[in-house]
Amino acid sequence: MACQFDSDPAHVEEDEPEVQEIILFSFLTDMDMKIVFLDAATMGSDVSFAPIEALGQLVCYPTSTPQEAVERVADCDVLIINKVSVTSGLIDSAPSLKLICEAATGVNNIDMDYAASKGIPVRNVAGYSTDSVVQTTFMHILNLAGKCAYFDSSVKSGKYSRGGIFTDVTVPYHELSGKKMGIVGMGNIGSRVAKVAEAFGMEVSYFSTSGTSHCKEYPSIPLQRLMSESDVVSIHAPYNDRTAGLIGKEELGWMKSSAIIVNMGRGGIVDESALAEAVDGGRIAGAALDVFSSEPLPEDSPLLAVSHKERLSLSPHVAWASVEARERLVAMIADNIAKGW
Repeated sequence: MACQFDSDPAHVEEDEPEVQEIILFSFLTDMDMKIVFLDAATMGSDVSFAPIEALGQLVCYPTSTPQEAVERVADCDVLIINKVSVTSGLIDSAPSLKLICEAATGVNNIDMDYAASKGIPVRNVAGYSTDSVVQTTFMHILNLAGKCAYFDSSVKSGKYSRGGIFTDVTVPYHELSGKKMGIVGMGNIGSRVAKVAEAFGMEVSYFSTSGTSHCKEYPSIPLQRLMSESDVVSIHAPYNDRTAGLIGKEELGWMKSSAIIVNMGRGGIVDESALAEAVDGGRIAGAALDVFSSEPLPEDSPLLAVSHKERLSLSPHVAWASVEARERLVAMIADNIAKGW
């Protein structure tokens, strides 16, 4: 049974039909556990919340403004959020709150210190989307390196049919085999990307954003060398003080004109204005992004004003969101709740 969204923007009455089966836990005394998901629409409508519903009363809201969030957490025991900010004020508005569950890996949207001061544990999930992100990474790389958009258009537009010969080689593409892959951030995802790159016959090196070169399978090199030597630069780093604005105009200037850059990490790691200029000016061959400094991407973003759109491959922050990844995510959230507090 999928989570049913509450249609009332302010609250749920106790006798609303949305509230389903209740299971009492030994760590709850004479009360039902109410679980509130403040931005459940981020999970999509095609994934079942049954593992969470089996644990108590699950009330889902598609989205929540800060004011709505304050009203909606008033009587919740467990709070689930994805991008909603959990401030000290929101925590104080939930006197029954016993657990905060992040429906993602990053917890920068939660006031962790304040939650700790109140004795409220915060649990996130990790590793659920690795396969999904790796697949999306190479979807973008192959799209750009293989000129997929052009060839698809060539056939569908009728240009190929009118060409008179069996092939269309007017736009050249290159093999990945023998090329250099530079990975920024060699965590779980970066490591998996490295393995796939090797399967394509690429030579892999990486830059450690933490300053600790823990991976010994591949050479760890300075950022300038990685940017200047790599044919593909693939970013899989978290957003923090060390990575904010890490790739700007100067760093993009180190790249080969034939190279492409891919950001599957976090928006804000790459200067989007500088990237748009580099792409449009032909200073690099192309760029692919699934994450942006402001999401959703503003309509006045310089990325959307690029003239050579064929040099860009963009997706709306979906690398994490395969069906399988979201199913794993729900199961892991349920496990985090089942642990108690």
